[in-house]
Amino acid sequence: MMTHLPGGHDQAAGARQAVANRPVRVIAVTSGKGGVGKTNVSVNLAVSLARSGERVVLMDADLGLGNVDVLLGLQSRGNLSHVLSGEATLDEIMLEGPEGIGILPAASGVEHMASLTAAENAGLISAFSEMRWPVDTLIVDSAAGIADSVVRFAQAASEVVVVVCDEPASITDAYAVIKVLSRDHDVTRFHVIANMVRDAAEGRRLFEKLAVASKRFLDVTLTHMGSVPFDDYLRRAVQRQKTVVSLYGGAKSTRAFTAMADRVHQWPQPRGPEGQLQFFVERLVNNAELDPENLL
Repeated sequence: MMTHLPGGHDQAAGARQAVANRPVRVIAVTSGKGGVGKTNVSVNLAVSLARSGERVVLMDADLGLGNVDVLLGLQSRGNLSHVLSGEATLDEIMLEGPEGIGILPAASGVEHMASLTAAENAGLISAFSEMRWPVDTLIVDSAAGIADSVVRFAQAASEVVVVVCDEPASITDAYAVIKVLSRDHDVTRFHVIANMVRDAAEGRRLFEKLAVASKRFLDVTLTHMGSVPFDDYLRRAVQRQKTVVSLYGGAKSTRAFTAMADRVHQWPQPRGPEGQLQFFVERLVNNAELDPENLL
């Protein structure tokens, strides 16, 4: 396989130069249940950040049921299972998506990928340490729920985003994810995106439902990152296997994603090991007997 590094897409050279020396920001995107549009949010947020000058890599971390490449109509050359088996490197499986974002596709329908061993996670460590694709922000589109991989990605990320829609099960399960991550794994700061809402007011009410319960019973900080209206342009973009941000600049959903990308730029920059790509992959090994320092 040949490595394809990005080129010819430097429409925001000045902004990219400004962020060139920043630590890598790792954003884990998760949800309590499937079907809330989490992957669509991840993809459009990634493209919005790229349009603002960030060099973005989107990792499909629903390791056994990946679908980011399908959502974008891309033909993958390989996936993370090939990296773990030693058949390819991360650069070799990397796809170039809209606005030059890098995409690391996961396997689809491979049960074993959903429960990796410590040794296999160590293989990912080695792979990330050798990745040459430039990155300012790594977005991790994790699986829904509270699987072990979701916990590891959330612990390792500098920011955790929870996507929720206005359904009782979505709200209940989102609360459960926040509860487990905060109570058992010391993740205490969350950004909430209300997806598929009628308008911003409905999104705010949805956030408040989750925030009230969390404030009452949990020691966490929740912020309302924004609301995404389910407009007809978003539906058309999904049908065309494109991002609404790329196709319909004036759509309400596009404006929502652009506003969320602006909020990301206002977040504090990661400091020390937090947010560093090396730190991210080291934390994938959730095994007290395995010292990541000896693996690099």
